[in-house]
Amino acid sequence: MPPPTAGAARMVTRTVDLRSDTVTKPTEAMRAAMANAEVDDDVLSYDPSALRLETEMAKVTGKEAALFVPSGTMGNLVSVLVHCNIRGSEVILGNNSHIHIYENGGISTIGGVHPRTVKNNDDGTMDIDLIEAAIRDPRGEIVYPTTRLICLENTQANCGGRCLSVEYTDKVGELAKKHGLKLHMDGARIFNASIALGVPVHRLLQAADSASVCLSKGLGAPVGSVIVGSKSFIAKARILRKTLGGGMRQVGVLCAAALVALHETVLKLEDDHKKTKMLAEGLNQIKGLRLNVAAVETNIIFFDVVEGAKITAEKLCKNLEQHGILVMQESPVRIRVVLHHQISESDVQYALSCFKQALTGRVQEENGN
Repeated sequence: MPPPTAGAARMVTRTVDLRSDTVTKPTEAMRAAMANAEVDDDVLSYDPSALRLETEMAKVTGKEAALFVPSGTMGNLVSVLVHCNIRGSEVILGNNSHIHIYENGGISTIGGVHPRTVKNNDDGTMDIDLIEAAIRDPRGEIVYPTTRLICLENTQANCGGRCLSVEYTDKVGELAKKHGLKLHMDGARIFNASIALGVPVHRLLQAADSASVCLSKGLGAPVGSVIVGSKSFIAKARILRKTLGGGMRQVGVLCAAALVALHETVLKLEDDHKKTKMLAEGLNQIKGLRLNVAAVETNIIFFDVVEGAKITAEKLCKNLEQHGILVMQESPVRIRVVLHHQISESDVQYALSCFKQALTGRVQEENGN
Protein backbone atom coordinates (compact mmCIF):
# COMPACT_ATOMS: atom_id res chain seq x y z
CA MET A 1 0.00 0.00 0.00
CA PRO A 2 1.45 3.42 -0.96
CA PRO A 3 1.96 6.14 1.65
CA PRO A 4 -0.83 8.67 2.27
CA THR A 5 -1.34 11.01 -0.68
CA ALA A 6 -1.65 14.77 -0.70
CA GLY A 7 -5.23 14.42 -1.86
CA ALA A 8 -6.36 12.62 1.28
CA ALA A 9 -9.70 13.71 2.69
CA ARG A 10 -8.00 15.15 5.77
CA MET A 11 -4.50 16.31 6.54
CA VAL A 12 -2.49 13.41 7.95
CA THR A 13 -0.69 14.59 11.06
CA ARG A 14 0.30 11.16 12.35
CA THR A 15 1.39 7.95 10.64
CA VAL A 16 1.13 4.51 12.21
CA ASP A 17 2.61 2.02 9.77
CA LEU A 18 1.23 -1.46 10.46
CA ARG A 19 1.91 -2.93 7.02
CA SER A 20 4.83 -5.06 8.21
CA ASP A 21 7.71 -5.26 10.65
CA THR A 22 9.95 -4.67 7.62
CA VAL A 23 9.15 -0.93 7.64
CA THR A 24 11.22 -0.09 10.72
CA LYS A 25 13.77 2.70 10.40
CA PRO A 26 17.35 2.41 11.67
CA THR A 27 17.69 3.75 15.21
CA GLU A 28 20.20 6.46 16.09
CA ALA A 29 22.38 3.79 17.69
CA MET A 30 22.30 1.79 14.44
CA ARG A 31 23.18 4.84 12.34
CA ALA A 32 26.09 5.65 14.64
CA ALA A 33 27.34 2.05 14.46
CA MET A 34 27.09 2.11 10.67
CA ALA A 35 29.05 5.36 10.47
CA ASN A 36 31.82 3.98 12.65
CA ALA A 37 31.88 0.39 11.41
CA GLU A 38 35.19 -1.36 10.81
CA VAL A 39 35.07 -2.74 7.28
CA ASP A 40 37.03 -4.72 4.72
CA ASP A 41 36.26 -6.94 1.72
CA ASP A 42 33.69 -9.54 2.82
CA VAL A 43 33.93 -11.52 -0.43
CA LEU A 44 37.47 -12.29 0.70
CA SER A 45 36.13 -13.00 4.23
CA TYR A 46 38.09 -10.10 5.73
CA ASP A 47 35.32 -7.76 6.91
CA PRO A 48 35.67 -7.61 10.73
CA SER A 49 32.12 -6.41 11.43
CA ALA A 50 30.64 -9.17 9.26
CA LEU A 51 32.81 -11.74 11.04
CA ARG A 52 31.65 -10.46 14.44
CA LEU A 53 27.99 -10.68 13.44
CA GLU A 54 28.40 -14.16 11.93
CA THR A 55 30.29 -15.43 14.98
CA GLU A 56 27.63 -14.11 17.34
CA MET A 57 24.74 -15.45 15.27
CA ALA A 58 26.35 -18.90 15.12
CA LYS A 59 26.63 -18.86 18.90
CA VAL A 60 23.05 -17.64 19.46
CA THR A 61 21.62 -20.26 17.10
CA GLY A 62 23.81 -23.10 18.35
CA LYS A 63 25.38 -23.77 14.96
CA GLU A 64 29.02 -24.06 13.85
CA ALA A 65 29.02 -21.18 11.40
CA ALA A 66 26.96 -18.36 9.88
CA LEU A 67 26.86 -16.24 6.73
CA PHE A 68 25.37 -12.76 6.17
CA VAL A 69 23.15 -12.52 3.07
CA PRO A 70 21.27 -9.53 1.61
CA SER A 71 17.79 -10.97 2.15
CA GLY A 72 15.75 -13.79 3.63
CA THR A 73 14.75 -14.89 0.15
CA MET A 74 18.40 -15.37 -0.77
CA GLY A 75 19.03 -17.07 2.57
CA ASN A 76 16.31 -19.64 1.96
CA LEU A 77 17.30 -20.11 -1.68
CA VAL A 78 20.97 -20.69 -0.88
CA SER A 79 20.06 -23.10 1.92
CA VAL A 80 17.73 -25.16 -0.26
CA LEU A 81 20.28 -25.29 -3.07
CA VAL A 82 23.06 -26.47 -0.75
CA HIS A 83 20.90 -29.32 0.54
CA CYS A 84 19.43 -30.12 -2.89
CA ASN A 85 22.55 -29.86 -5.02
CA ILE A 86 21.30 -32.34 -7.62
CA ARG A 87 18.73 -30.92 -10.06
CA GLY A 88 15.42 -32.71 -9.83
CA SER A 89 15.60 -32.99 -6.05
CA GLU A 90 12.37 -32.49 -4.13
CA VAL A 91 11.67 -30.44 -1.01
CA ILE A 92 8.65 -30.94 1.26
CA LEU A 93 7.23 -27.68 2.60
CA GLY A 94 3.99 -26.09 3.74
CA ASN A 95 1.42 -25.02 1.18
CA ASN A 96 1.17 -21.72 3.06
CA SER A 97 4.90 -21.23 3.55
CA HIS A 98 6.86 -18.14 2.58
CA ILE A 99 9.34 -20.12 0.47
CA HIS A 100 6.51 -21.63 -1.57
CA ILE A 101 4.35 -18.52 -2.04
CA TYR A 102 6.45 -15.37 -1.80
CA GLU A 103 9.93 -16.17 -3.11
CA ASN A 104 9.31 -16.14 -6.87
CA GLY A 105 9.56 -19.92 -7.18
CA GLY A 106 13.32 -19.45 -7.00
CA ILE A 107 14.07 -22.96 -5.81
CA SER A 108 12.54 -24.24 -9.07
CA THR A 109 13.57 -21.56 -11.57
CA ILE A 110 17.15 -21.28 -10.36
CA GLY A 111 17.82 -24.54 -8.56
CA GLY A 112 15.73 -27.08 -10.44
CA VAL A 113 14.24 -28.15 -7.10
CA HIS A 114 10.69 -29.50 -7.13
CA PRO A 115 8.37 -28.38 -4.29
CA ARG A 116 5.98 -30.90 -2.77
CA THR A 117 3.49 -29.17 -0.51
CA VAL A 118 1.78 -30.43 2.61
CA LYS A 119 -1.17 -28.56 4.09
CA ASN A 120 -0.35 -26.13 6.87
CA ASN A 121 -2.69 -26.39 9.83
CA ASP A 122 -4.06 -23.21 11.42
CA ASP A 123 -1.26 -23.33 14.00
CA GLY A 124 1.44 -23.39 11.31
CA THR A 125 2.33 -27.07 11.68
CA MET A 126 2.05 -29.81 9.09
CA ASP A 127 0.79 -33.19 10.25
CA ILE A 128 3.77 -35.50 10.80
CA ASP A 129 2.06 -38.42 9.08
CA LEU A 130 1.33 -36.26 6.02
CA ILE A 131 4.97 -35.18 5.85
CA GLU A 132 6.07 -38.80 5.99
CA ALA A 133 3.52 -39.80 3.35
CA ALA A 134 4.95 -37.10 1.05
CA ILE A 135 8.47 -38.58 1.16
CA ARG A 136 9.17 -40.38 -2.10
CA ASP A 137 9.95 -44.08 -2.06
CA PRO A 138 13.54 -44.36 -3.35
CA ARG A 139 12.52 -47.51 -5.22
CA GLY A 140 10.44 -45.28 -7.50
CA GLU A 141 13.33 -43.06 -8.58
CA ILE A 142 12.76 -44.06 -12.21
CA VAL A 143 9.61 -41.90 -12.15
CA TYR A 144 9.76 -39.76 -8.98
CA PRO A 145 11.97 -36.86 -7.98
CA THR A 146 14.19 -37.66 -4.99
CA THR A 147 13.14 -36.18 -1.64
CA ARG A 148 16.15 -34.54 0.01
CA LEU A 149 14.82 -31.80 2.28
CA ILE A 150 11.99 -30.74 4.61
CA CYS A 151 11.39 -27.02 5.28
CA LEU A 152 9.58 -25.54 8.27
CA GLU A 153 8.80 -21.89 9.08
CA ASN A 154 8.91 -20.40 12.59
CA THR A 155 7.01 -18.22 13.19
CA GLN A 156 4.59 -19.19 10.43
CA ALA A 157 3.68 -15.79 9.00
CA ASN A 158 0.70 -16.71 6.81
CA CYS A 159 -0.90 -18.50 9.76
CA GLY A 160 -0.73 -15.32 11.82
CA GLY A 161 2.75 -15.51 13.31
CA ARG A 162 2.11 -18.83 15.04
CA CYS A 163 5.00 -20.50 16.88
CA LEU A 164 6.29 -24.02 16.23
CA SER A 165 7.12 -25.74 19.51
CA VAL A 166 10.41 -27.45 20.30
CA GLU A 167 8.55 -30.75 20.60
CA TYR A 168 7.06 -30.43 17.12
CA THR A 169 10.32 -29.37 15.47
CA ASP A 170 12.17 -32.21 17.19
CA LYS A 171 9.64 -34.71 15.82
CA VAL A 172 10.11 -33.40 12.28
CA GLY A 173 13.87 -33.57 12.82
CA GLU A 174 13.60 -37.21 13.91
CA LEU A 175 11.50 -37.97 10.84
CA ALA A 176 14.09 -36.32 8.58
CA LYS A 177 16.91 -38.37 10.12
CA LYS A 178 14.87 -41.57 9.84
CA HIS A 179 14.63 -41.07 6.08
CA GLY A 180 18.09 -39.60 5.53
CA LEU A 181 16.76 -36.11 4.79
CA LYS A 182 17.88 -32.63 5.85
CA LEU A 183 15.74 -30.10 7.74
CA HIS A 184 15.86 -26.37 6.98
CA MET A 185 14.11 -23.77 9.14
CA ASP A 186 12.89 -20.53 7.62
CA GLY A 187 13.42 -18.67 10.88
CA ALA A 188 12.71 -15.19 9.59
CA ARG A 189 10.97 -14.45 12.92
CA ILE A 190 12.62 -17.12 15.08
CA PHE A 191 13.44 -14.51 17.75
CA ASN A 192 9.71 -13.73 18.03
CA ALA A 193 9.04 -17.44 18.53
CA SER A 194 11.80 -17.66 21.12
CA ILE A 195 10.39 -14.77 23.17
CA ALA A 196 6.79 -15.97 22.88
CA LEU A 197 7.62 -19.56 23.85
CA GLY A 198 10.26 -18.70 26.45
CA VAL A 199 12.71 -21.05 24.71
CA PRO A 200 16.24 -20.08 23.56
CA VAL A 201 16.76 -19.74 19.82
CA HIS A 202 19.44 -22.43 19.80
CA ARG A 203 16.99 -24.94 21.30
CA LEU A 204 14.30 -24.10 18.75
CA LEU A 205 16.85 -24.77 16.00
CA GLN A 206 18.54 -27.81 17.53
CA ALA A 207 16.87 -30.28 15.18
CA ALA A 208 17.47 -28.16 12.07
CA ASP A 209 20.47 -28.69 9.82
CA SER A 210 20.26 -25.07 8.69
CA ALA A 211 18.23 -21.93 9.27
CA SER A 212 17.71 -18.49 7.78
CA VAL A 213 17.20 -15.69 10.32
CA CYS A 214 15.98 -12.24 9.24
CA LEU A 215 17.59 -9.18 10.79
CA SER A 216 15.34 -6.54 9.18
CA LYS A 217 11.92 -7.62 10.48
CA GLY A 218 11.26 -7.63 14.22
CA LEU A 219 14.92 -7.01 15.02
CA GLY A 220 14.70 -3.75 13.08
CA ALA A 221 18.05 -3.72 11.25
CA PRO A 222 17.87 -1.97 7.86
CA VAL A 223 19.09 -4.85 5.67
CA GLY A 224 19.89 -8.52 5.69
CA SER A 225 19.54 -12.04 7.01
CA VAL A 226 21.96 -14.64 8.30
CA ILE A 227 22.01 -18.32 7.41
CA VAL A 228 23.47 -20.78 9.90
CA GLY A 229 24.56 -24.41 9.82
CA SER A 230 27.64 -26.62 9.87
CA LYS A 231 31.02 -25.33 8.69
CA SER A 232 30.78 -27.42 5.52
CA PHE A 233 27.25 -26.15 4.84
CA ILE A 234 28.32 -22.50 5.20
CA ALA A 235 31.41 -23.06 3.00
CA LYS A 236 29.12 -24.24 0.19
CA ALA A 237 26.62 -21.46 0.94
CA ARG A 238 29.34 -18.82 0.61
CA ILE A 239 30.07 -19.97 -2.95
CA LEU A 240 26.38 -19.97 -3.88
CA ARG A 241 25.92 -16.51 -2.36
CA LYS A 242 28.59 -15.23 -4.75
CA THR A 243 26.98 -17.06 -7.69
CA LEU A 244 23.66 -15.35 -6.96
CA GLY A 245 25.24 -11.90 -6.75
CA GLY A 246 25.08 -11.68 -2.97
CA GLY A 247 28.80 -11.34 -2.37
CA MET A 248 29.30 -7.76 -1.20
CA ARG A 249 32.39 -5.80 -0.26
CA GLN A 250 32.34 -3.52 2.82
CA VAL A 251 29.20 -5.18 4.14
CA GLY A 252 30.26 -4.43 7.72
CA VAL A 253 28.37 -1.14 7.40
CA LEU A 254 25.18 -3.22 7.40
CA CYS A 255 26.38 -5.84 9.86
CA ALA A 256 27.19 -3.14 12.42
CA ALA A 257 23.52 -2.11 12.47
CA ALA A 258 22.48 -5.76 12.74
CA LEU A 259 24.73 -6.20 15.80
CA VAL A 260 22.98 -3.27 17.48
CA ALA A 261 19.62 -4.89 16.65
CA LEU A 262 20.77 -8.19 18.11
CA HIS A 263 21.86 -6.54 21.35
CA GLU A 264 19.02 -4.01 21.78
CA THR A 265 15.87 -4.85 19.82
CA VAL A 266 15.47 -8.50 20.83
CA LEU A 267 14.66 -7.28 24.33
CA LYS A 268 11.74 -5.25 22.93
CA LEU A 269 9.99 -8.15 21.20
CA GLU A 270 8.01 -9.06 24.32
CA ASP A 271 6.54 -5.55 24.38
CA ASP A 272 5.71 -5.89 20.66
CA HIS A 273 3.74 -9.03 21.46
CA LYS A 274 1.89 -7.39 24.35
CA LYS A 275 0.88 -4.42 22.19
CA THR A 276 -0.20 -6.80 19.42
CA LYS A 277 -2.46 -8.63 21.88
CA MET A 278 -3.83 -5.29 23.06
CA LEU A 279 -4.63 -4.30 19.48
CA ALA A 280 -6.21 -7.68 18.75
CA GLU A 281 -8.44 -7.48 21.83
CA GLY A 282 -9.50 -3.97 20.85
CA LEU A 283 -10.28 -4.96 17.27
CA ASN A 284 -12.27 -7.94 18.51
CA GLN A 285 -14.63 -5.57 20.33
CA ILE A 286 -15.48 -3.61 17.18
CA LYS A 287 -18.66 -4.70 15.43
CA GLY A 288 -18.00 -5.69 11.84
CA LEU A 289 -14.61 -7.30 12.45
CA ARG A 290 -13.88 -10.98 13.14
CA LEU A 291 -10.65 -12.43 14.50
CA ASN A 292 -9.37 -15.15 16.80
CA VAL A 293 -7.63 -13.37 19.68
CA ALA A 294 -6.37 -16.67 21.12
CA ALA A 295 -4.43 -17.31 17.89
CA VAL A 296 -2.43 -14.08 18.25
CA GLU A 297 0.89 -15.32 19.65
CA THR A 298 3.49 -12.85 18.40
CA ASN A 299 3.32 -9.63 16.36
CA ILE A 300 0.96 -10.51 13.49
CA ILE A 301 -2.84 -10.21 13.35
CA PHE A 302 -5.17 -11.35 10.59
CA PHE A 303 -8.81 -10.29 10.76
CA ASP A 304 -11.84 -10.29 8.47
CA VAL A 305 -14.36 -7.61 7.69
CA VAL A 306 -17.61 -9.55 8.07
CA GLU A 307 -20.38 -9.65 5.52
CA GLY A 308 -22.93 -7.02 6.36
CA ALA A 309 -20.42 -4.61 7.90
CA LYS A 310 -20.91 -0.92 7.12
CA ILE A 311 -17.71 -0.85 5.09
CA THR A 312 -15.72 -3.21 2.84
CA ALA A 313 -12.13 -4.22 3.54
CA GLU A 314 -10.91 -2.13 0.61
CA LYS A 315 -12.77 0.99 1.73
CA LEU A 316 -11.68 0.42 5.32
CA CYS A 317 -8.02 0.40 4.24
CA LYS A 318 -8.50 3.63 2.28
CA ASN A 319 -10.34 5.26 5.19
CA LEU A 320 -7.56 4.29 7.60
CA GLU A 321 -4.92 5.59 5.19
CA GLN A 322 -6.59 9.00 5.23
CA HIS A 323 -6.00 9.02 8.99
CA GLY A 324 -2.37 7.88 8.66
CA ILE A 325 -3.02 4.21 9.56
CA LEU A 326 -1.33 1.93 7.02
CA VAL A 327 -2.37 -1.73 6.87
CA MET A 328 -2.12 -4.56 4.33
CA GLN A 329 -5.18 -5.94 2.55
CA GLU A 330 -4.73 -9.68 2.01
CA SER A 331 -8.00 -10.57 0.26
CA PRO A 332 -11.42 -9.02 -0.49
CA VAL A 333 -12.32 -9.51 3.19
CA ARG A 334 -9.03 -10.07 5.07
CA ILE A 335 -6.58 -7.52 6.47
CA ARG A 336 -3.16 -8.05 8.08
CA VAL A 337 -1.47 -5.82 10.61
CA VAL A 338 2.03 -6.30 12.01
CA LEU A 339 3.60 -4.52 14.96
CA HIS A 340 7.24 -3.71 15.64
CA HIS A 341 9.35 -1.86 18.20
CA GLN A 342 8.64 1.57 16.68
CA ILE A 343 4.90 1.23 17.30
CA SER A 344 3.99 2.68 20.69
CA GLU A 345 1.06 1.92 22.98
CA SER A 346 -0.28 5.37 22.04
CA ASP A 347 -0.09 4.35 18.35
CA VAL A 348 -2.15 1.26 19.17
CA GLN A 349 -4.86 3.33 20.88
CA TYR A 350 -4.91 5.83 18.02
CA ALA A 351 -5.23 3.00 15.47
CA LEU A 352 -8.11 1.48 17.44
CA SER A 353 -9.91 4.85 17.52
CA CYS A 354 -9.57 5.12 13.74
CA PHE A 355 -10.83 1.57 13.20
CA LYS A 356 -13.85 2.20 15.41
CA GLN A 357 -14.66 5.49 13.76
CA ALA A 358 -14.46 3.90 10.29
CA LEU A 359 -16.71 0.98 11.23
CA THR A 360 -19.20 2.62 13.58
CA GLY A 361 -18.93 6.34 12.95
CA ARG A 362 -18.11 6.90 16.63
CA VAL A 363 -14.74 7.99 17.95
CA GLN A 364 -13.17 5.50 20.34
CA GLU A 365 -11.81 6.86 23.59
CA GLU A 366 -8.17 6.39 24.55
CA ASN A 367 -9.03 3.58 26.97
CA GLY A 368 -10.55 1.57 24.15
CA ASN A 369 -14.20 1.94 25.25
